[in-house]
Amino acid sequence: MKLGIVGLPNVGKSTLFNAITNAGAESANYPFCTIDPNVGMVAVPDERLDQLAQMYEPDKKTPAVVEFVDIAGLVKGASKGEGLGNKFLANIRETDAIIHVVRCFDDENVIHVEGSTDPKRDIDIINLELVMADLEMVQRRVDKATKAMKGDKKYAHEVELFSALAQHLNDGKLARTFPCEEEDRALLGTAELLTLKPVIYAANTDEEGFTHLDGNRYYQLVCDIAAAEGAQVLPICARMEQDIAELEGEEKQMFLEELGVEESGLDRLIKCSYALLGLISFLTYGKDECRAWTIKKGTKAPQAAGKIHSDIERGFIRAEVLAYGDLDKCGSVTAAREKGLLRSEGKDYVVQDGDMIYFRFNV
Repeated sequence: MKLGIVGLPNVGKSTLFNAITNAGAESANYPFCTIDPNVGMVAVPDERLDQLAQMYEPDKKTPAVVEFVDIAGLVKGASKGEGLGNKFLANIRETDAIIHVVRCFDDENVIHVEGSTDPKRDIDIINLELVMADLEMVQRRVDKATKAMKGDKKYAHEVELFSALAQHLNDGKLARTFPCEEEDRALLGTAELLTLKPVIYAANTDEEGFTHLDGNRYYQLVCDIAAAEGAQVLPICARMEQDIAELEGEEKQMFLEELGVEESGLDRLIKCSYALLGLISFLTYGKDECRAWTIKKGTKAPQAAGKIHSDIERGFIRAEVLAYGDLDKCGSVTAAREKGLLRSEGKDYVVQDGDMIYFRFNV
């Protein structure tokens, strides 16, 4: 999973990136300190995998990972090449989802590129640039399909669909709010549109604003905007996350309890991202390795096996499945097997979150 962190300059993007990846991306009080995208790989926290590793003491423990990309700040006119322009748009096109950091605090010591704190204006600036870039892509698609339609009438529907989308974008609306059938939604997905990507608005507050979200008018405004778009909102305090990132174990837990939260912003962001993209994890286990694998909800057993190796998918015979919850109750795989909880599943089995699987195959 690859997530792009975007936002106007000086809204807290790089501060958040540093906190969640400990990658040390430069953070400074001026625009464009992040010229090239900084990339950080983060392990997905999973207590189930930790428990398996304790039981098996494997040679290797491999968690699922999320790739975070801190993309340079965007300004008005980026779709026409202003600021870092096309470079920004190319970087964001490669991500699975967008984390849009929005400034939700006042601080006269931190320069705002637009001169004041205004979440709606900031969101509109970035969305407009993405819409303009998408409009150009869609118009190209209409032109291409129109030419192809002269030799094959099957392209007529594509011309009609993308022409309607072009009008939608021209009205300043996002592609993900374009009303259409599921089949047409899949066709739109082939165009790699920026405003079709799922979005999490990371409402970056100060510490006071984070602990009193109900009274934070900036945060409430972001929630209203997200609700209208069908996007998600995650309240976060980037500065506070930096402090959390420096702590471990009991000390970290005590700090979280003092703040009145159960999980760090990173843990909440990863869970939010998994839910947004419809992802789950299954587990493989043994003395050699205990590992978490990320798949889409609804994935069947052979395709899940293919995440490990294409040969396992090709030669799939069956999957021996144990729900992690059953293991937790029984205390061991042996005890779960004796109770008949270890199941043999075939090609049509849909893998569930937390399934522990051993694949039988022959090639």
